[in-house]
Amino acid sequence: MSSFKCEPHSFSGAIILILVVLLLNPHVGLCSCYKRIFSFGDSIIDTGNFVHLGGKAASKYKERPYGMTFFKNATGRVCDGRVLFDFYAEALKLPLIPPILPKKDSGEFPHGANFATVGATARGLRYSGPPVNDTVGVPWSLGMQMDWLDQMMQRLGPGDGAQRQFLRESLVVMGEIGSYDYNSWFSAGQDVEDIIPDVITYISHFTEDLIIYHGAKAFLIPNIFPMGCLASYLSRYHSDNPKDYDEHGCLRWLNEVSQKHNQALSGEVTRLRFYHPGVKLIYADYYGAAMEFIKNPAK
Repeated sequence: MSSFKCEPHSFSGAIILILVVLLLNPHVGLCSCYKRIFSFGDSIIDTGNFVHLGGKAASKYKERPYGMTFFKNATGRVCDGRVLFDFYAEALKLPLIPPILPKKDSGEFPHGANFATVGATARGLRYSGPPVNDTVGVPWSLGMQMDWLDQMMQRLGPGDGAQRQFLRESLVVMGEIGSYDYNSWFSAGQDVEDIIPDVITYISHFTEDLIIYHGAKAFLIPNIFPMGCLASYLSRYHSDNPKDYDEHGCLRWLNEVSQKHNQALSGEVTRLRFYHPGVKLIYADYYGAAMEFIKNPAK
């Protein structure tokens, strides 16, 4: 049990810690620039929404070793301690931010809220194609997380101005998101390149909705991890052909998918910056940070 660590899709917990160092932009980290922080995404930053959705149903995320190192008990995080979002809040000198669902209908969120959910996809339920997600029973998409945000905003008070001011003073963390969209396509043997543009479009539209309709002014938009280096994918797509692996033991074709997604996302962030010059859009390189650790673990 002692070897159990934080896992973004079964990644080592050490990756999480080095990412915090590498990803916190100097304009964002270690300051009191923002009164609140909000996050949208999947299991990498979920702090308890998925467990709440399951109600009283049994879940491994409710039991040890989850939560055992920092909180001393399971909190709904897919982790033995804290997740990335917790470190972002700490760097911004904010308290740990609660998941939205346990208090969605009654709670106040003076420092922000976390909408991320295990298994979340960028695309919605009405997407026409193979099943959106083969990991969890119900895909909690960005669209559903937007619905939760809208419900929360309605409780803030009358008038659009007060609601827009709420997000205007906040940092929005967008993901990571997208990995779960690709899972079902991998399983079905489909060409994942067919849906990369759709995934990026969903992320982009979601971001623009927050800018245009909710007044958000600052975003941290991460790319996705090198999937070919993640233990869960290495196990599922094991190959007997040594040529399928790079010099670091990562599956080449899976990392190529991550790279294509990330290249498209980077281009879209550049486009959003052009059309929204008054908005701070920070592109966070999860992939590059993770690969630096993999290439130079001694550091």
